[in-house]
Amino acid sequence: MDNRERESHDDKMEKGSFASSDHWTALATSGEESELADASVEKIFESKEVPPWQKQLTFRAFFVSFILTILFSFIVMKLILTTTIVPSLNVAAGLLGFFFVKTWTKFLEKSGLLKQPFTRQENTVIQTCVVASSGVAFSGGFGSYLFGMSEEVAKSSGETYSPLDVKNPSLHWMIGFLFLVSFLGLFSVVSLRKIMIIDFKLIYPSGTATAHLINSFHAPTGAKLVKKQVKQLAKIISFSFLWGFFQWFFMGGDGCGFNNFPTFGLKAHKSMFYFDFSTTYVGMGMICPYLISVSLLLGSILSWGIMWPLISNQKGHWYDATLPSSSLHGLQGYEVFIAIAMILGDGLYNFIKVMGHTLFDLYTQLSKKGSRAVLPSNGRAASDVSQAQSYDDQRRALLFVKDQIPTWLPITGYLVIAIISIITLPHIFPLLKWYYILDIYIFAPVLAFCNAYGCGLTDWSLVSTYGKLAIFIIGAWAGKSQGGVLASLAACGVMMNIVSTASDLMQDFKTGYMTLTSPRSMFVSQVIGTAMGCIVSPCVFWLFYKAYGTLGHQGSEYPAPYAVIFRNIAILGIEGFSTLPKQCLTFCYVFFVGSMVINGIRDAVGKKWNRFIPIPMAMAIPFYMGGYFGIDMCVGSLILYVWRRMNMANADAYGSVVASGLICGDGIWTLPNSILALARVNPPICMKFLSRATNARVDAFLQSIKI
Repeated sequence: MDNRERESHDDKMEKGSFASSDHWTALATSGEESELADASVEKIFESKEVPPWQKQLTFRAFFVSFILTILFSFIVMKLILTTTIVPSLNVAAGLLGFFFVKTWTKFLEKSGLLKQPFTRQENTVIQTCVVASSGVAFSGGFGSYLFGMSEEVAKSSGETYSPLDVKNPSLHWMIGFLFLVSFLGLFSVVSLRKIMIIDFKLIYPSGTATAHLINSFHAPTGAKLVKKQVKQLAKIISFSFLWGFFQWFFMGGDGCGFNNFPTFGLKAHKSMFYFDFSTTYVGMGMICPYLISVSLLLGSILSWGIMWPLISNQKGHWYDATLPSSSLHGLQGYEVFIAIAMILGDGLYNFIKVMGHTLFDLYTQLSKKGSRAVLPSNGRAASDVSQAQSYDDQRRALLFVKDQIPTWLPITGYLVIAIISIITLPHIFPLLKWYYILDIYIFAPVLAFCNAYGCGLTDWSLVSTYGKLAIFIIGAWAGKSQGGVLASLAACGVMMNIVSTASDLMQDFKTGYMTLTSPRSMFVSQVIGTAMGCIVSPCVFWLFYKAYGTLGHQGSEYPAPYAVIFRNIAILGIEGFSTLPKQCLTFCYVFFVGSMVINGIRDAVGKKWNRFIPIPMAMAIPFYMGGYFGIDMCVGSLILYVWRRMNMANADAYGSVVASGLICGDGIWTLPNSILALARVNPPICMKFLSRATNARVDAFLQSIKI
């Protein structure tokens, strides 16, 4: 199940944007930075010259971006192979980019070798490049459709599969596939940047929040607080890394270590209720809204605490008692397909809502063309815009349209890449016919525009929903006999990459608009970042794939739950409901409708009360995964809540720093941990917890051996 979308809740689980944009804006404008929220930002920076677009693209910017790409790829890969929840990394990218380059320039300044100062435009280029590259780890499908093609996932699903329906990971075809499909989204909407950003004045909350943060870093009034934030970040990253290293020593076997600590007892641990001491999930809990963490916990209680024990009592009646636990015709069938029903119900509801909202507002914009009407921003009409903001908008618009990207470039680029991929992709996936790809490329720009527009209005992206739509359409078209599972998963990848990169590009254009960064340098940075991601992400996944032999197995360290779910969505789209165990279809209907009804109630009651109603998508993930990561996230949310109650200003200033440090430090540890696993260097100690009765039997057995 990588900020990124305050997206459809479906995609929130996968490619994050859990953090409220209002929350990030508050963090970016807290304390000394509050001046930036009230005064004209561009008047504060008026004395600073804006460098030409070529000078915004520096060697140090792309060197730092490459280092952060590796780090963030490990973070995203770990998350998509475990919880599928990826928090927004825009802020962390901007923060770490500032930290590394500021350290670089400070060293050069002391040695007298500094030739070019570090600007907010260069900071924005780094943030754009890193988010683009790490985003490929999500849209590349390593935790969903791409790994779902593998034999490992097919086996862990317990299905009877044809050789036509599996394709095992390999570096050469994964890198080639990503290079063919990852750039089309950039060319599909780049020509619309002025319409989206200036004419329609779309908000793009994530991009706006990131711009506030970058502006606060570089504002003369914010230097003191930023220095403190950077020091705090270094401390938290070090702590998180060392904690991961310390835990490693106690993981010398299956079920060993702190991440299997039976916090609430052994019986609760068996039902996946325990705190696993993961700093990554605690940090995510500090980033995500409280309701996400609570919804995950409620989903865990409903499924593992109530439903699965009751359904398992029907073993032998509703399903064959002799089936292995991994069989989709047994208990796992209920776990997977009920979760899928909730995902599809939530996705369908949000698809209808966002598309309706998008089309209505687009109609309103076009009907009022010429009247200079703009969309409300944060509840304020255009007539309420302050004089300071008008000055900012004028200066930003002037520089935003100054460096034009030639119209022929995106059109030519899209057509050339589309033709190459239509010819080449069938060689990678022989069952993905050229006319399937052609049809996707005809409709994809329209869907990419709708998604980018809707994301600008609400910060909701429907990336996975569009991907699942491609699965059903291409799967039904190809049919089971012609390898429909593999063809539909590959089509899902093509669609997701186009739609995802398009909305990410517009978010970054908004950030660039508010930091006076040239659209040309932003586009170049996005292209370079995407190219980095097409190489780094498959290599990182390959390291995981080779280092961990149980990758994709339920109950393993990296179960890749969405790979199983995406594959089973493809099977469901091709074979229908005949494969489901008894009563499973009834449960699916109930949870599908219930998911839509709950979403409808949430929208009907308004913001005042919907914060007390759980989010169906967040509840769905623990149905298959268990509740351990939800408990970790609740701990993170509780820490932030208590912190804000005790000292709100301090929590607002340092909350994002602590959360980013916890996530990044654990992500850094993932690299040496993977290398140790690949080198077959095993931890020296196994810390395992047994019941008293089991321990007595083990002691008796050991005594008998000694005798």
